[in-house]
Amino acid sequence: MPGRARRADMKIGIIGAGNIGGNLTRRLTALGHDVSVANSRGPETLTELAEETGATPVRAEDAARGAEIVVVTVPLKAVPDLPSGLFDGAAEGLAVIDTGNYYPRRRDGRIDGIEDEGVTESRWTERQLGHPVIKAFNGTYAQDILDRHRPAGDPGRQALPVAGDDEAAKRKVRALIDELGFDTVDAGGIDDSWRQQPDTPVYGLRAGAEAVAKALTEASPERKPEFQG
Repeated sequence: MPGRARRADMKIGIIGAGNIGGNLTRRLTALGHDVSVANSRGPETLTELAEETGATPVRAEDAARGAEIVVVTVPLKAVPDLPSGLFDGAAEGLAVIDTGNYYPRRRDGRIDGIEDEGVTESRWTERQLGHPVIKAFNGTYAQDILDRHRPAGDPGRQALPVAGDDEAAKRKVRALIDELGFDTVDAGGIDDSWRQQPDTPVYGLRAGAEAVAKALTEASPERKPEFQG
């Protein structure tokens, strides 16, 4: 597994303070990283999370300032509403993690770019953001981030699929996930990331690397009607 060296001084931005964003904030600050966290309601609503974790509450447009990694963890329908120039002040070599999922009937409504063009959820997100993304954590239970991390080599260590086109950014994200206490499986490029979208065998799978790799091969690109807009 590449990149096992600790980077306690890494600056990380998290946009979205829901279940995944909140628990990543908790774990990453506990590991010593400098975390800025934003939500749609403003930094004044993040006081409790900031006091608990030591993270810095900021506006969304400031979350990426100086960051080496930014996690975008907002509902898919909210992605186009994120501020323009979101990553203008980020560090060189920025890696952007997309944790999003498309739930057309339950939350997001129909998104034409996904339905009509047949692109993956993360390819659509990438186009909205104007920056390459690495898809990770989208099928992870939020509580597992706090409870199921294990040391490297532990036989019970869980693995997460990670997809993306930028190999350097993917290595950086996989190294961070390793530090968080999870193995990773390379799930291919963003056009392959349909293999880890909702209702695929790997989605929500709590298993090791071998089982995760097998589940990725068993995925079908066809969306069931309940996952169509």
